Amino acid sequence: MTIRSGHDADRLIFPRLAGLYAVAAPAADLLLRVVLGVTMVTHGLPKLLGEGHGSMADPMAGSMNLIGNVLGLPGAEFLAGVVTILETFGGAALALGLLTRVVAPMFAVEMAVICLALGPTWPWIDRGIEYPFLLGVLMLRFAFAGGGRASLDRLIGREL
Repeated sequence: MTIRSGHDADRLIFPRLAGLYAVAAPAADLLLRVVLGVTMVTHGLPKLLGEGHGSMADPMAGSMNLIGNVLGLPGAEFLAGVVTILETFGGAALALGLLTRVVAPMFAVEMAVICLALGPTWPWIDRGIEYPFLLGVLMLRFAFAGGGRASLDRLIGREL
């Protein structure tokens, strides 16, 4: 029996687990994709609705400050709007597995930019990059692998 990683059951230390791995791997992919998407929605929705988020009373203003004053990019209000749309609607699309190979690399780029803005400190507790770095790497996984078996991309039968 071939499992997802391409290894034969007889190569496993516990070969009887091959069936479990074959079933659980796609479920784990689904869970990871949904959790990542929902996580991004929880960052975008407060900006879209103008509500506080965690310790940020005005997350849209925080995004504009990061983009304009920390990164020094022009059009901070416009870019914050793009980020808000990506996080809210792109996060929902990712959770559903819709346009996965389109939105996941967008998120990876967003996380790379955040890492540049916050770096070089590593611990998140010190406003470091470990959280956006992890999110970005996980997004790369879906950018290259797609949404998986349990995705709208697969159901529709079209993806990049």
